[in-house]
Amino acid sequence: MTIKVLIVDDSALIRSVMSEIVNSQADMEVVATAPDPLVARELIKKHNPDVLTLDVEMPKMDGLDFLEKLMRLRPMPVLMVSSLTERGSEITMRALELGAVDFVTKPKMSIQTGMREYTELITDKIRAAARARVKARTLQQQAMPSALQALRSPLISSEKLIIIGASTGGTEAIREFLMQMPSDCPGILIAQHMPEGFTTSFARRLDSLCKISVSEAAGNERILPGHAYIAPGHSHLLLSRSGANYMTKIEQTDPVNRHRPSVDVLFRSAAMAAGKNAVGVILTGMGKDGAAGMLDMKNAGAHNFAQDEASCVVFGMPREAIAIGAVNDVAPLQALPGLVLGQLAAQGGRALRV
Repeated sequence: MTIKVLIVDDSALIRSVMSEIVNSQADMEVVATAPDPLVARELIKKHNPDVLTLDVEMPKMDGLDFLEKLMRLRPMPVLMVSSLTERGSEITMRALELGAVDFVTKPKMSIQTGMREYTELITDKIRAAARARVKARTLQQQAMPSALQALRSPLISSEKLIIIGASTGGTEAIREFLMQMPSDCPGILIAQHMPEGFTTSFARRLDSLCKISVSEAAGNERILPGHAYIAPGHSHLLLSRSGANYMTKIEQTDPVNRHRPSVDVLFRSAAMAAGKNAVGVILTGMGKDGAAGMLDMKNAGAHNFAQDEASCVVFGMPREAIAIGAVNDVAPLQALPGLVLGQLAAQGGRALRV
């Protein structure tokens, strides 16, 4: 089936280059382009596209206002096209909260040359968006369930860690997971596929919403309870050990599974450094990054959870981990925080040393 794409951007050059990229693929086509959301609104009614690409900053109607109305009244997969600036990254984070499936960044180099070099990335994200589960936006319940209140981490050894990997749809899944974590939960390490320049805004946004402290990992930090460390967009995040302490480690080695940060890199380091003291969580995402590393974690004694298909935006990464036998339990996103803390508490307060 051919994926029908509507491109919305005020730049005629971007519309042209994006059209060229999309139409070069056998499984997709541009059904129309629009210079602003007002024109786009009519073209959506006319062409019923499978995927909409939307510039973050738009004339006549703010892109976020348009996205909010669209996801409330006519939910559909939206791929944001963002500028790699602080303002662009902040707006993009808000767009993901409003329901955009994913985003791509406009290159710093020549737009025409740079966008063509991004062909594989852009078309892969359009394919993922076309498969995504998109629902009408409703108010999120942000109160911590009473079940989590009962799982306060004094029952949990300070040796314990939660290790999370995600990709497409992961920014919102991670937010929902972390907002349910009590302030004294075990330390959390996160690899989310996201380019450089956006992970800082992502961490800052989460830190403002959560009971725990959330920061972009800098490397050589002692991992503390009640803290979450997000892999920076330019580097792999690894878990290491220094004496009795767990530490963060940052490496700018080659991409793994085409990603840096890579979930496999984080999970494999957790298998080596923490073994059965870690709980692995693989969330929504495209591709197979994290599956092999999660199997290493399981073989080292970790208990692993995967987000179920019904609650995933894209079920690729959890499916791959489940298929190779790397996962102990599969559950909806809303249930995962309680299950993870319950598993840690069930393992007892006694420190389990590797």
